[in-house]
Amino acid sequence: MKPWLIFGAGKGVGRHLVTIALKQNRPVTTLIRNQQQAAELSAIGVNVIHGDACDKKSIEKAITQAGENPVVFSTIGGGNSDHYGNIAIVDAVEQAQISRLLLVTSIGCGESWKTLSPRAKSLFGQSVRHKSLAESYLQTSTLDFTIIRPGGLTDQSGTGHCQRYQKEIHGMVSRKDVAEQLVQMAEDTQTYYQIYTLVDPELKPHWS
Repeated sequence: MKPWLIFGAGKGVGRHLVTIALKQNRPVTTLIRNQQQAAELSAIGVNVIHGDACDKKSIEKAITQAGENPVVFSTIGGGNSDHYGNIAIVDAVEQAQISRLLLVTSIGCGESWKTLSPRAKSLFGQSVRHKSLAESYLQTSTLDFTIIRPGGLTDQSGTGHCQRYQKEIHGMVSRKDVAEQLVQMAEDTQTYYQIYTLVDPELKPHWS
């Protein structure tokens, strides 16, 4: 069973990935900056490295402890991590000759930028632009990558009906269902070098 290395496991999609790994009795390592989150994850059996995903030495330490050729997931976001953190992760994973990285960004990245409304661009456009830079950097690496662009993320219960699209589409999706899709793609060679948008057609915005 391949070990997993998760960046961004303190909450959201990354935390759901941890839950799945533990249920599978899969070795799982994560790099966590928040001390409370680090303590919580360590207590439930995760190999926790305390450090920052923008710090090269922290990333290298996590990679060293993650086991042989792990599947790497990056679900980090916010501030410098959108751009500098993800690029530092790509560099370190590549240098360690690890082959597989799945990067979670968002709808609106790359060529889908033009589908965002002016309001969306003003609200989170800067983050999307930085994530787009990370996507481009990953695409020009030697890694077997998959890029995942979820729709609007919600903590609503997963429906199990999340769909993968390779076209420009908008909608909502639960964080739990995104994690389930990542697990399905983790070692699926047909998903290598692909970009997927994840949307749940059954999930409507809570304000609708």
